[in-house]
Amino acid sequence: MKKLLYILVFLGMSACSEDFLEIFPETTLNEGNFYQTQEEFILLANGCYVPMRDYEKDLHWVLAELISDNTSFQYNIRTGEAVRGVIDQFIITSDNRGYAQFWDRSYNGITRCNKLLAEIDREGVTWTDQAYKDRSKGEALFLRGLYYFNLVRQFGGVPLVIAPITAQEAVNIDRSTEEQVYQQIINDLESAVAHFSNATSVDEDGRANKYAAQALLGKVQLTLKNYSAAESSLKEVIDANQYSLLPNYADLYDPSNPDFTETLFAIQYSENNRELSNRFIFMFAPWSSEGEITNRPNISMVSAGWNIPTRDLIEAFEEGDQRKEVSINTWTGPDWDGEIRELSYIGKFKPPVSAPDDRCGDNMPVLRYSDVLLMYAEALNGQGRTGEAIPYVEMVRNRAGLTEPLQGYNQESLQDLILKERQVEFCFENQRWYDLKRTGKALEVMAAHGQREKQMKSFLFDASFDVAEYKLLAPIPAEQILINRLEQNSGY
Repeated sequence: MKKLLYILVFLGMSACSEDFLEIFPETTLNEGNFYQTQEEFILLANGCYVPMRDYEKDLHWVLAELISDNTSFQYNIRTGEAVRGVIDQFIITSDNRGYAQFWDRSYNGITRCNKLLAEIDREGVTWTDQAYKDRSKGEALFLRGLYYFNLVRQFGGVPLVIAPITAQEAVNIDRSTEEQVYQQIINDLESAVAHFSNATSVDEDGRANKYAAQALLGKVQLTLKNYSAAESSLKEVIDANQYSLLPNYADLYDPSNPDFTETLFAIQYSENNRELSNRFIFMFAPWSSEGEITNRPNISMVSAGWNIPTRDLIEAFEEGDQRKEVSINTWTGPDWDGEIRELSYIGKFKPPVSAPDDRCGDNMPVLRYSDVLLMYAEALNGQGRTGEAIPYVEMVRNRAGLTEPLQGYNQESLQDLILKERQVEFCFENQRWYDLKRTGKALEVMAAHGQREKQMKSFLFDASFDVAEYKLLAPIPAEQILINRLEQNSGY
């Protein structure tokens, strides 16, 4: 059956059972069912997280990290470069299935959110605690805002759908402008904050909450260069005193003890359940390392070697930066050409502790308190208040062991420092590509990165790192152009 935006059919949700990620089994969800109880709506809200969990572990790191100067791939003689490799090399086409899958899963998530929001105020629903209703609304609004934020940052203007629609209606929906999409995101997040404010009595670790919504709203406003509005949203998070920097950066990435002190929102995974697990270390370790890094020698590493830290990133760490030894590990062994080399790999993601296979339980941070501090500094600096901004940058640097006071910075040089701090603080957390685009540095940085990559890697395609302005936006997937008659981004 032809896909129609993938926003039009409420797909069944598979069963699982792990804390708040428990959702309806597939047989209980169809368009003929109406949800009657608080418990059913809580499960429906849980299902809104599922597509994001899926695309974060499979796709988002390709489109937001691998495409940047932070990571590259170790050419794999057994699998070639495939879909991911060409994106890493800036060879971006409308028929790349990675972008198509990201589009599909994003709209799957939006559909789920729309379903909840359309049903939750229906008469006859039994609520034993109004706070749970407000929390469920807040979650759907927050997640819909986040789905659209990722879509608009990738593709620009996209079809804006904020209510359940039929397949027949879908073919008549055009792309909205970027301005319209951003305004809807802001509306959703402001509404989410209001609903979460009425649901503080039912806060639950792992779920979105008021502070995550405020932080995301600040990031959206910062992206739009609405510095005063960004400052206001982010200050609400700081002044609440609900979050703080962990003394030890490494503790952020301990899957056996998930962080809820600094992390405002993360995609939750668990190695105890196949459906709820990721397999980051099995994808990101050098494929030639076999079981030496994963501690699972019986697990094939055929599709590994992705998100290998680049020389650009390694050299971005200052001497004495404690984040480097947490973020980047090394392994010595055969490379793609059989030569023995010291190969870097991501240190933030860990092998399974107890699972006998490739199930991992590392969470993927989306919003952390250090992000709030650096965004707040950027918002202040963007308004010319550089002196006020510096202490917030120093807070992040001091935690990393960089305690020398910052002196002599003007507005431009502090902005450059903030961008570099974000690069090393959030490496492998799917922020780098968006940061480069937001600050207007993407073309300059990627052109220089491409030259270095081509000098080091003889196997790259001739067309690799053809950096062009139109590639700052991903192409609308070819199937959406064909079936839904959407207008393609220029250049593709």
